[in-house]
Amino acid sequence: MSSKVIQGGCHCGAVTWCFSGQPERATICNCTVCRRYGVLWAYAHENDGITVAGGTQAYQRGHRIAFHFCPNCGCVAYWRATFLGSDGRRRMAVNLRLAEPDDVANVPIDRFDGLDTFENPPRDGRCVIDYWF
Repeated sequence: MSSKVIQGGCHCGAVTWCFSGQPERATICNCTVCRRYGVLWAYAHENDGITVAGGTQAYQRGHRIAFHFCPNCGCVAYWRATFLGSDGRRRMAVNLRLAEPDDVANVPIDRFDGLDTFENPPRDGRCVIDYWF
């Protein structure tokens, strides 16, 4: 990863994360959880691309991932796999909506149909900046 670090944090500042490098993409998902959270995910591995700080509460969906949020202000900060991958690392994704807009504005968006097909529709050229209003 590059020396660039993107930082994000919940509204009250109790939960923070750091993403090392420039995300190759952010994912917007329409599954039953992500569409309710309104998040934009950037992926890496715990302590290998992503570090987090602060106490969280978690909502675990099934047996694969847990969504972590600030117990004070309620912001969804990241999701974390509940298991280690075959490489011994744990997959994570941070919510780019918690970063400063200029730091992530040009990250390309990939859509993921987590509701029906579990496929990525073709990229449409939008970036994170297109989702800020």
